[in-house]
Amino acid sequence: MGSLTKARLCVVLAALLWSTSGAFTKILCEDTGLGLNEPAIDPLAIAFWRVAFAAVVFLPAVRRREWTFRPALWLTGLAFALMNASFVLATALGPSANAILLQYTAPMWVYAICVGVLGEPAERRGTATLLLGMTGIGVLFAGEWTGSRLPAVLLALGSGLAYALMMIGLRVQRDVSSYWLTAFNFFFGAMVLLPIVWRHPLPSWPQLAMLFVFGAVRLSLSYWLLAVGLRHLSAQEVGTLSLIDPMLNPLWAYLVSPATETPTLWTLAGGACIVGALGWRYWPLRKGTL
Repeated sequence: MGSLTKARLCVVLAALLWSTSGAFTKILCEDTGLGLNEPAIDPLAIAFWRVAFAAVVFLPAVRRREWTFRPALWLTGLAFALMNASFVLATALGPSANAILLQYTAPMWVYAICVGVLGEPAERRGTATLLLGMTGIGVLFAGEWTGSRLPAVLLALGSGLAYALMMIGLRVQRDVSSYWLTAFNFFFGAMVLLPIVWRHPLPSWPQLAMLFVFGAVRLSLSYWLLAVGLRHLSAQEVGTLSLIDPMLNPLWAYLVSPATETPTLWTLAGGACIVGALGWRYWPLRKGTL
C-alpha cells in the first residue's frame, strides 16, 4: 500500500471517528436502552471529560522541545474551548444533524473573515460556496425559528464560528507542531470548563468508561490519524474526505435515538446546501479555473 493510499485511509478513518460524536452524546443524554443516561449528566460535563481524557492521552506524545507559548496559542485554545462546549450543548439539546452541519460552516466563515476582515483577495469559488452555505443556514433557521430547538441551532452556529476562529489560529501557527497545538487545545478546553463542572457530581463508572472512549480513543485517535494524513495530502483533499463526517454523523445518531434524531425536510434541504457548498469548495480545481 502506497503512502498516499495510507494517508487517505487515515483521513477517512479520522472522519469516521468524528462522525460518531452525535451518537456518543445521545447515548449519554437520552434513554437509548443502554442506561448510560442515568444518573443525569450535564452536557458541559460531557464536553469537559471528553477533552480531559483526550489531553491525558495526547500530552505525553508531545516532546518538550515542541512546547511554545505564543499569544496566538491562547486565542486558538479559547476558540477550541468555545467550539467544544457549544457543539456538545447543541448536540445534547437538539438534533445531531443540525449541530454537525452548522459546525461545518466553519470554512465559509474563514473565507468571509479572511476576505472581509483580513483583506485577502476574493475568488469566485469561495464566494459561491459562502452564498450557498448561507442559503443552507437560512433554511435550517427557517425550520427551527418557532420551535424549542432554536437555542440548539444558535449554539451550533456559534460552534461553527468558533471552529473558524480556531482554523485561522492554526493557520497563523503553521510552523508549530500539530501535536503540541492539538494537545494544548485539549488541555486548555478542559481547564476552561473545570470551574463550571467542579461542583457537578462525578459521572458513574460506566459513564466514565464511555467518556474515556469518547475522548481518549475517539477524539485523540482521530486527530492523530488526521496529522498522519496531512503529511502527504493537500488541505483540499483532506477537506473533501472529511465530508464523511457531516454525512454519517446524523445516521449514527438516528440509529441510537430514532425518536429524536429523525431529520426534518428543513434539515435535509439545509444540509444539502451546506454539504453541497463544501463539496464544491473542496473539489479539485482544473488549471485555469477559479
